[in-house]
Amino acid sequence: VSCNNICCHVATDLEWKLIYVGSAEDETYDQLLESVLVGPVNADPPDPSKIREEDIIGVTVLLLTCSYLGQEFIRVGYYVNNDYDDEQLREEPPTKVLTDRVQRNILSDKPRVTKFPINFHPENNENEEQQPETGEDPL
Repeated sequence: VSCNNICCHVATDLEWKLIYVGSAEDETYDQLLESVLVGPVNADPPDPSKIREEDIIGVTVLLLTCSYLGQEFIRVGYYVNNDYDDEQLREEPPTKVLTDRVQRNILSDKPRVTKFPINFHPENNENEEQQPETGEDPL
């Protein structure tokens, strides 16, 4: 799966910006602190031999995570539905999964974002166990 396909294909790098908002009413006071270009992230599809056969067809999740010093602080989850590309196979699935006929549908317009509080200054040795900052269970 190419992560470009989660939303749409992009021809050039993505630009991530860190912006300090100087005024809620007027963006001319905003300050661009940093800008970073990140190229497309391409990944191989999952290896079906590492998935239990009963879990190949159905709903799963694709996770994009970011960590700092081994501490995950953000997770973006996309629901994925794996099903046969043929109506007859969907209605009467074979006993053995035909992986070459499975298609992946990523629900790209409804990502679930979970933020985790982390210790960005481990030298202060404040390693308390904290819960995610969402009202839902993390993906």
